[in-house]
Amino acid sequence: MKIVGIYSFNNGKETIDQKYPHLLKEVERVLKRVSAKKAKTKESREKTMPGKILYNPKALNVAFKSEFAKSILFSYL
Repeated sequence: MKIVGIYSFNNGKETIDQKYPHLLKEVERVLKRVSAKKAKTKESREKTMPGKILYNPKALNVAFKSEFAKSILFSYL
């Protein structure tokens, strides 16, 4: 996956950049290792888009948990 936008509330990004830059880099590494294409397995049942293949949230959660477990951030979870 890739980061396409960042929303910072109350200077949150600046605080993270200053106090925890190593953790932010590790989160970015984990995001890059997760494949969104592999999680696109759910078939839509809506009337407006029947049969369209969507991202499966459960598959994404499994992928993120697996990658975070391999990282230094595992001790923070």
